[in-house]
Amino acid sequence: MSRSLLIPSLLLRCLSSPVTSTLLARSPCQPQIPGHKVSSAAYYHHGVFRTESNVWTRHSASVSDCPIDSPSRSTRSASTMAPISSQYVLPNDQPVIMLDAIAAFQALSPREKLYAHYLSRASFFGGLIVLLQTSLESPQIFRLIQRIHLGQSTEELKAAVIKAGLTEEDFQAFLVYGSGVYANMGNYKGFGDSKIIPNLPVESFETLIKASAAYKADTKTMDEIWSSIKEQMYSLTERQKQLGLGAKGVTKYFSDNCTTEDADKINRYLQSKKIEGYMNRAIKTEKDGQVRYEIRHAGVAEKELSEEVFEGATFVGFASNSNEENMLDNYIKAFELGSLDAHKEGSRYWIKNKGPVIETYIGFIENYRDPLGMRGEFEGFVAMVNKEQSAKFQVLVEKAEDFLPRLPWPREFEKDKFLLPDFTSLDVLYFSGSGIPAGINIPNYDEIRQSEGFKNVNLGNVIASSYKTDSKTTFVSETDHEILKKWRVPSFEVQVGTTSFEVKDEIHKITENSQKVGLHELLGHGSGKLLQKTKSGELNYPKDLKNPLTGEEVAKVYEAGETFDSVFTSLGSSYEECRAEAVGLYLSTYKDVTGIFGYNENADDLIYANWLSLCHAALKGVEMFSPGTKEWKQAHSQARFVLLQVMIEAGQGFVDVNEITGEDGKPDLILTIDRTKLESVGKPAIGEFLMKLQVYKSLGDIENAKKMYDELSEVKDTGSHPFGKWREIILARKTPRKIMVQHNTVNKDQNVEVLDYHSSHEGMAKSWVDRLPADEYVRVDAILDELYQKDLPHFSSNA
Repeated sequence: MSRSLLIPSLLLRCLSSPVTSTLLARSPCQPQIPGHKVSSAAYYHHGVFRTESNVWTRHSASVSDCPIDSPSRSTRSASTMAPISSQYVLPNDQPVIMLDAIAAFQALSPREKLYAHYLSRASFFGGLIVLLQTSLESPQIFRLIQRIHLGQSTEELKAAVIKAGLTEEDFQAFLVYGSGVYANMGNYKGFGDSKIIPNLPVESFETLIKASAAYKADTKTMDEIWSSIKEQMYSLTERQKQLGLGAKGVTKYFSDNCTTEDADKINRYLQSKKIEGYMNRAIKTEKDGQVRYEIRHAGVAEKELSEEVFEGATFVGFASNSNEENMLDNYIKAFELGSLDAHKEGSRYWIKNKGPVIETYIGFIENYRDPLGMRGEFEGFVAMVNKEQSAKFQVLVEKAEDFLPRLPWPREFEKDKFLLPDFTSLDVLYFSGSGIPAGINIPNYDEIRQSEGFKNVNLGNVIASSYKTDSKTTFVSETDHEILKKWRVPSFEVQVGTTSFEVKDEIHKITENSQKVGLHELLGHGSGKLLQKTKSGELNYPKDLKNPLTGEEVAKVYEAGETFDSVFTSLGSSYEECRAEAVGLYLSTYKDVTGIFGYNENADDLIYANWLSLCHAALKGVEMFSPGTKEWKQAHSQARFVLLQVMIEAGQGFVDVNEITGEDGKPDLILTIDRTKLESVGKPAIGEFLMKLQVYKSLGDIENAKKMYDELSEVKDTGSHPFGKWREIILARKTPRKIMVQHNTVNKDQNVEVLDYHSSHEGMAKSWVDRLPADEYVRVDAILDELYQKDLPHFSSNA
């Protein structure tokens, strides 16, 4: 069996693995459920438990160690049409930019290009899973848009649409909506989790569909797809405006009828069985008064894999060493069997694979979009290493052990030994999922991070693309605008990679940004220790250790089997991002840190720009707060807002936000920071808060952590800083996030070519036509349709 196409073929087979088949299947530790058969399309390991007489049962076998109350039933909200709101549409002038990686790709050897090509295809196919992790209608919307674009060129489609009576603005709105669905892998934003609806009337969208060649070629199927999503695409009930659980939003990680109480019971069950949630979802069913929860684990049946699917050159020939081979073997096993342990083992080999020319990672990784913060969204990336910038990061890695003691917590709350990670700056060739980050610190598995290590990844060409702008910075003075214009990108390098790009007549090194990536990822996510007790009662900390916040001996710590994600659940993602951002702010004040990136004479400007940039992002991020549900819909935005609140509460005029009248005569806001008080007021305030963040995390003290964090996260409508009221000003002056068009690669007789596209919505559409051409799409279309139908009974009220 060839392994060159193995991973992408596996991912095509388990396309919606965490969110599809309603059938049960046997796992090694569980009996076959009578009356149920294994799905021919997917294979799942399930833990099934029922609620009956306050006793948990698993396949009718008593599990009495986890008593619970009977779950309540959730009510379903009626679907109603709502008028188009600018908050939920992408404007016709939505910016698009090409994520350029041609130079880095062309520098690869022929074998390396093949390796990158096949792993990019694997990432792409896996990324389609996100459609089924987002909303019920997302795969159907994708099918509709992809069919339309495959049917004819954008030029031909535009001519047909104009002939049918629509305007150029209508056609542009269709292209923009399609770009949004492609970029976010669904009809909810990857950053902010709010719904995206078309910026043209439903009647016009229908006219466009019927004018397309795809409609004329297969009217029956196109009508079926359109009728299944016509209302859902445009509906903006309170629940459908954002992702969330129960009445607070839409989710595919729990069936429609699951409430927060149900989700808590499910998570307690998983914890009691030492099961992590990265690769599963939960379905609740009721029959004859009995409630049953199905825990569905992602994977495909090895017996279903056809030898002919894997014809081609062998993957072994493309991997450059045994670590890469073992890594891929374990990833394959993880997708075949739904084995999280196999993915962890593959991650261990990935960590050992130091300084590869091509960096890649794939699987169910980040848990931001699970309402309870445990289940991972699929993502995969392939990137080429920027050796020059990576060398700078390596200096930071080598000096990390000198910088860590400066953090404001006792050494007992820091790892016993800092395991020097691989820290590389990369140019992304392809990144699948609901969005492309600027930096990553992975794997997320606590037991690996704490005792075996991790990798820091800076995505240099993502940062370069994101900050290409000439527009005026909102909510700051002209002086601060000029500082951010010159120093924001360089400071981001230090706080959270560096690359070069041209802004007007100057070439700026992205060093502020590499500082952000460096400190946030390496010393933020990479620092701190979880205090734990093993099954045998052994402690990984001194028995007489005192809590620095109370002066009392430490009593509560993580029990055997508990992880940060399982204890902090829905709070965890934002809390950890806040801790990492706080570390970046705190350490950026040391000039020997900024000196690593070549900034000595201008260090003060760089440091100020770093703090100003975070506060500015925090203010703009208030957009991500949902007034209807009183919830934050983006972990990073909430984290920055909390830090802004800490700085405002520090007082002494250090940081402030005030309402003013803008130059246009409309309400505006002004953010000010007294840079003379950064060391005397700002740093001590962040340091004190940072110690609390770390101590609560180290102890697993969710009660005190939640109380503190929730208070600082509150968005008030009144008082001296009514951010709830000001949110309307922020929305009125917001600028859209850029959509990125990505390369494709094509293998022509073992010679891989890279395809480039225009930075436009037409370019985005063409990239997806090339990525999933008609001959390959037929199979994908059938699978998406099948899985949508299987999900329908459990998620119909999501629509």
